[in-house]
Amino acid sequence: MKTIEITPDEMESRISRYRALEPLPIQQDPEIPQEANDVVYARKLLSVIGLGGEVDTPINTGAPIVDAAGMTMTIAVCPPGQGPSLHAHLQTYETFTVLKGRFEVTWNDDGSGRAELGEFDTISVPPKVNRAFRNIGDGEGILQVLITGGVHDMTDIDLAPSSAVKLDAIGPGLKEKFAAKGLTFTARKDAA
Repeated sequence: MKTIEITPDEMESRISRYRALEPLPIQQDPEIPQEANDVVYARKLLSVIGLGGEVDTPINTGAPIVDAAGMTMTIAVCPPGQGPSLHAHLQTYETFTVLKGRFEVTWNDDGSGRAELGEFDTISVPPKVNRAFRNIGDGEGILQVLITGGVHDMTDIDLAPSSAVKLDAIGPGLKEKFAAKGLTFTARKDAA
């Protein structure tokens, strides 16, 4: 195999510095209370690797590394007890590795599947399976989230109807605000 060489500057564009990462702009809507964002997202999502090219999704925004063979990577930072509600990905696999703390991952439409993960444990959830995660530790928890395969945009993510119920309980019109960002609330086994 013939190899290539790249300069230090070229390699620097393929390095992500944790201290320089910023939360995704999609989480910064002043009209949506934190309690509602916590239903949909990890408290803080930091984009590390984006798809690159012409693909621009809310999950890619601000990624310091782009184009890693169709994989995206985010860091999900969650305070104790927090994590997004049940949601499914139509085409992509979502693989979680605990970097700090302890997490509970649940799956299926009712969240009946359950696994506890400690530091460096990994779980990979296939497409079309509802999944959620929650920090069950006493301190801040950090997950590495890899998304592979398929399309990595908002049309790939569908929240379970139970997420809409939680948003409605927080306040009127919140479900519609998330729907305006491209999210849907129809992920279930008996969906059309």
